Amino acid sequence: MAFVRRKGNTYFLVHNVRRQGKVQQLHLARLGERPRITDDVVRKVSRNHPFLDLDWSSLREQVNSRIELFDIRSPYVQNLMHSLRNLHMDLADLSPPMLLLTDRANSSRELVTQLRLLRSTLDIKLDQFERTEIRNPESGREFR
Repeated sequence: MAFVRRKGNTYFLVHNVRRQGKVQQLHLARLGERPRITDDVVRKVSRNHPFLDLDWSSLREQVNSRIELFDIRSPYVQNLMHSLRNLHMDLADLSPPMLLLTDRANSSRELVTQLRLLRSTLDIKLDQFERTEIRNPESGREFR
C-alpha cells in the first residue's frame, strides 16, 4: 500500500516492501513541499514501477486532505503568505521600460503572458472567496 510521507519539509510517495523478512520503504516519487499527485507523477511511477497496482484516486484524496488551509499557523499557509509577499514586492520593483531595454522581446511577451495568467487566477480566487462569504471566526466579521 502506497502512502504519502513527510520528511522535513518535503513530501514523498512511498510504498513498503518486504525484502529478506524486513520491511523497507521504496520511494516512488518526490512530491515537494506542497504534495501533489499530478498526471506526470502517475506516469513516472507507473513507468518506473510497472508491477505496483496503486489506488491513485485514494492517494490523491489523501494528498488533498493534507493541506491545512484552515489553520493560519500551518507551515503551508505561512509559506504561501511569505511567497505572496515576495511576489508582491518583486512585481512592485518590476520596471517595464527597463525590461524592454535590457531583455529580448520574446521574454517580455512571456512575462506579460504570465502576468495576465496570474491576474486571471487571482480574479477567479477572489471571486470564489467573495461568493463563499468567508468570516473571521474570532471576530465574526466578513473578509471583503
